[in-house]
Amino acid sequence: MSEQDYSHELQAVQPLLEEYKEVELSLADPEVLGDRAKSRKLAKRFSELGAIKAVADRFTQALGDLQAAEEMAELDESFADELPKMRTALDEAHDKLVRTLIPRDPSDADDVILEIKAGEGGEESALFAADLARMYTRYAETKNWKVKELSSTPTGLGGLKEISLSIASKGNVAPEDGVWAHLKFEGGVHRVQRVPVTESQGRVHTSAAGVIVVPEVEDDDEEIEIDQNDLRIDVYRSSGPGGQSVNTTDSAVRITHIPTGIVVSMQNEKSQIQNREAAMRVLKARLIQQAKEEREAEEAAVRQSQVRTVDRSERIRTYNFPENRIADHRTGYKAYNLSTVLDGELGPVIESAIVMDEQSRMDAAGNQED
Repeated sequence: MSEQDYSHELQAVQPLLEEYKEVELSLADPEVLGDRAKSRKLAKRFSELGAIKAVADRFTQALGDLQAAEEMAELDESFADELPKMRTALDEAHDKLVRTLIPRDPSDADDVILEIKAGEGGEESALFAADLARMYTRYAETKNWKVKELSSTPTGLGGLKEISLSIASKGNVAPEDGVWAHLKFEGGVHRVQRVPVTESQGRVHTSAAGVIVVPEVEDDDEEIEIDQNDLRIDVYRSSGPGGQSVNTTDSAVRITHIPTGIVVSMQNEKSQIQNREAAMRVLKARLIQQAKEEREAEEAAVRQSQVRTVDRSERIRTYNFPENRIADHRTGYKAYNLSTVLDGELGPVIESAIVMDEQSRMDAAGNQED
């Protein structure tokens, strides 16, 4: 395969490599280093681009090695023996690059809030919810993530009516290594089939628990940029109680944020500059709160779509204890190692969902190109 065959990928990755250099320079800027929120965002982006650069470097190295070997093989046939292995290495590097360039979920590198709620099945469902909480906690330990319990409602037999966990990576990570990138597929109804501890006749029962996963946004990420072109600023003369003039200059300021219609008026300060600064602080706070409310509404929609009802029929996965079997009904994954999965070995199950998602994104990207 010639270099021309890879022109599309090489062109697609070039802007990202240039952005990598720009972000690297920005992170060395003392002004940026003094801005905690900005430097953290840039560090996160630098980590994301660094992962892309590593894949691109591997690909270009493999391509260069193959081209050099092909030239040498024309002069010395002994080099031809190495060509099949080098073509395989290039194909693997190319496949990795293609997958890396697929548009990703922008939240992939984010931490998550994971909630588990007992559903139908009474105490058995609560015991299963506790099993799931332990499974996710142990899985997080294998990924070197931090887990913090935010709230829980235990039952008398050691089960959980509900539990909320904060699961976070340590430091900045590449999107494909992010907590959300892995756990976003866990949202839905999980069904268990086993003999409950409360069952005296040894009969297998079916119950369920619901899992809800949402990306977690830190407070410092609430920084918002206000486009000055979106503002209408009016100045007028301040007035006191009963219409009494406070001063004889147009020091009062009214700022209208045109896209949202939010209006902030400020006249308490003595100068127009001070009133404008105060008004901008208030406007920014209101815009941040509005963005937060909109995000919470979106997250509520995500929660509702993940678990409409914690009903046994609406399941994404079944945990069958008598057969030691776990089955994911979305991806078709099935294995007979349930005990180890519940002990935190969840990787292959999640990987099946990641592969399915990657294929879906590749298909969508291909359709857009067509």
